[in-house]
Amino acid sequence: MALQSLVRRPLLGALPALVLAGTALVGTGAAPASAAPAAKPKAVDFAGTVALSNCSGSLVRMPGSADTDPALVMTNGHCLETGMPGAGEVITDRASSRTFSLLNSTAGKVATLRATKISYATMTDTDVTLYELNTTYAQIKQRYNINALSLSPDRPAAGTAIKVVSGYWKRIYSCNVDGFAYRLREGDWTWKDSIRYTSSCNVIGGTSGSPVVDATTGKVVAINNTGNESGERCTMNNPCEVDENGQVTVRQGINYAQQTYGITKCVGTGNKIDLGLPGCALPKP
Repeated sequence: MALQSLVRRPLLGALPALVLAGTALVGTGAAPASAAPAAKPKAVDFAGTVALSNCSGSLVRMPGSADTDPALVMTNGHCLETGMPGAGEVITDRASSRTFSLLNSTAGKVATLRATKISYATMTDTDVTLYELNTTYAQIKQRYNINALSLSPDRPAAGTAIKVVSGYWKRIYSCNVDGFAYRLREGDWTWKDSIRYTSSCNVIGGTSGSPVVDATTGKVVAINNTGNESGERCTMNNPCEVDENGQVTVRQGINYAQQTYGITKCVGTGNKIDLGLPGCALPKP
């Protein structure tokens, strides 16, 4: 599926770099005391990302996660080892022993992590799977010196500089949030409020599940999942945008991600999915 889990397109050439340099104030006098320093971009690398057998993913924590909680790995719903969930299907608390290759900052493998269960998975409204691991954040930090990536609780803004970090390909794509699709439709599936990338994030098969990282805060704001390959309308591998009035727009060669701030509202004490929490809008079984 456009669902960048299946490697259907050739790996492209050198990645165009997005230079995120701060602007220096040049002048003969000292800067005014009241001038606030510009936010310095975080160094985004591969630390905390994972490679799956067919997809990318990341070790993630929520704003309320404790170091002693069982850690979570996030990837796409369509990357499930049991196959893509159907439209309207929601999976919770299903046993899994799937393994993940944990990467360090230079994309070297430092460990094999193992799931105990699929905490949550769906391709309805969003495209996400959350696996619970048999290790805690503290254990992973102590053994491998790797921190989990933090999910932002805030909705990103148009124009935000982002990095799509693929553990499968060990490649980082740089672009910006171009805008948002009210509905994104592909085959039987429909996703809500999807992020549209600017064209330089020309992601390929195998990048599915990659964390989309805000280049300034270093926090995860979305999960990479699909793109329109051949210009077809709303078909497999060719998602289309549908606005509030039902008007369809096709953008060949443009790729998309699903926002993740809503997930943070659905995880309670102990890193357990709780779909009954206030503000949680994830689909229920």
